[in-house]
Amino acid sequence: MLIVICGATATGKSGLALALAERLGTVIISADSRQVYRQLDIGTAKPTLQERQLVPHYLIDICEPTETLTLAQYQQQAQQLISSPSSVPKLLVGGTGLYIKSVVRGLKIPLVPPQPELRQQLAQLGQHQCYSILQHLDPTAASKIHPRDATRTLRALEVHYVTGIPISAQQGENPPNYPILQIGLDCVDTDTLRRRIQQRTEQMFAAGFVEEVAYLCDKYGQDLPLLDTLGYGEIKQYLRGEISLSAAKELTVLHSRQFAKRQNTWFRAYPEIKWFDADAPDLLEQVWSLVMT
Repeated sequence: MLIVICGATATGKSGLALALAERLGTVIISADSRQVYRQLDIGTAKPTLQERQLVPHYLIDICEPTETLTLAQYQQQAQQLISSPSSVPKLLVGGTGLYIKSVVRGLKIPLVPPQPELRQQLAQLGQHQCYSILQHLDPTAASKIHPRDATRTLRALEVHYVTGIPISAQQGENPPNYPILQIGLDCVDTDTLRRRIQQRTEQMFAAGFVEEVAYLCDKYGQDLPLLDTLGYGEIKQYLRGEISLSAAKELTVLHSRQFAKRQNTWFRAYPEIKWFDADAPDLLEQVWSLVMT
């Protein structure tokens, strides 16, 4: 059996997962697209070393920041961990919706690694021209991609040119045969989530987030793509002298709230997720009761 704990940022997924894993005597498999990278610690709210000693965590710190972990690679590693023999359920925990979907729906993902040179050539054509090409080559895929979505457009063209087969013909689902229980955490009161995000941001800065970003900039250069992600990009602006530290904090909070809203929209689209109030005083007991039924 697999138990999924998902939801927006700062809703307490990690804390609930840790408590539940201790009761079950099981492991936690991360479903966070940035926690897979080493040295991105504070800004990704990774479990502490103490927490990882209490409960084994997997798919954390498995890549260098200069590497790229594809969705197919993540799915393969997660599926191997889940399918390993165990008498207790495993926990899949995180807020990266596509990571979770790849596992619980068994997405069929074309095994085509990124092709930087091909992407660069296509990108030079412009998004309008690329999308027109995709409409001609693979109208089915184009119909599911927004005309301004350059990332998915380039990926569809990339897969087509590398394999000679339309990406739409290589996609689909092959759901796993083990039972899955999906648990979602949400804050009933939006002000509560706002406060949680504010508190987390303050904790990150107090823990040395600015120093972490400065170190990564010095080691890998400011052009490292991961340094343009949530939180890291705002601190990078501060380090370049473009904004004040207080402005960096405010932007991090704002962008985190916007990100949380997108996460909620994603997860709410899946009726199989059973939702719980993240602030319920008896949250663990509510979830435990469900797990035991």
